[in-house]
Order: sequence, then C-alpha cells, then structure tokens
Amino acid sequence: MLFATGQSTAGCAIRATEAMETRKIIPAVSVAVVRGETVLLVKRARPPSQGLYAFPGGKVEPGETLAQAAARELEEETGLSADSYRPLRDIHIDGSGENHPVDYLLTVFGAVHAGGEATASDDAETAAFYTLAEMAGMPLAGDVFEVAEELLGTTRDRP
Repeated sequence: MLFATGQSTAGCAIRATEAMETRKIIPAVSVAVVRGETVLLVKRARPPSQGLYAFPGGKVEPGETLAQAAARELEEETGLSADSYRPLRDIHIDGSGENHPVDYLLTVFGAVHAGGEATASDDAETAAFYTLAEMAGMPLAGDVFEVAEELLGTTRDRP
C-alpha cells in the first residue's frame, strides 16, 4: 500500500512511502526425528527454504494440535512414524525474503524414530538420516544444525 504526501502545485515533489503492512502469521511445525546417532532431514522442494535441508514439517491444519500436525507431516513427507514427541523451540520464519506471502511461527518438535526407512513424498525432494559430520557440509535451513546438535548430544550422553 502506498501513501503519497505533498502538494499538487507545479514544481513540488510528491513523496511516496510504503506503509508497514502486517503480514499474516501461519502456525507450522517440524519434527527432528532421532535414530541412533543420526537425525532425519528432507530436502525442501518448495518455499520457504526450497532446496535446503530441514526437518520434515508444514502448516498446522484446522482442528489439529501442534503434535498431531507434526506426526501428520512426518508421515506425509517421509512415510515414517515416531514416538516421544516433545516441543523444542518456536522459530519465526519471515517469508518476505523469498517473496512468500505469509510468515510462519514454526514449532520444532524432537521425536524418536519408531522404525522403517524414510521415503520422500509430498513436498520433500529427498528424505534420509544424517550424522552431524554429514550435516556440516550440507545447505541447511535456519537452526537445523543447532537443534540436531542438541538432540544428538543428548542421545550420546545416555548410558
């Protein structure tokens, strides 16, 4: 939305400034699934973060809890299920940098692999489990490495 200020008389400049628009914020989830010394990542096929590796996830559907949305998105994108879902952090994702019409409030869950092998589907280009060493050289979205480090560090410290 543009607002113009100034006079309409000849020779006077009219200045246009863009008004601050409130962007819609959509609730979303992702789930970091741990299997041994690895964590599940998908390569995102669509914005936001297209082409980057991230935890499987997506928008929360009407009537879903955050944990239900995380389980659904995990199954839709990878065919996997997990146990012991627990929220880890909330992240604001500004979609404007990728010309995305909305922002997201992403709740990241941690979970434990319940069996099976990942198969990419829905908006995941690839899906696989990676070690921290493998992840260090990959193009990762946002806080992915930090979250994986926290989860795998916790896993390593268990007897």
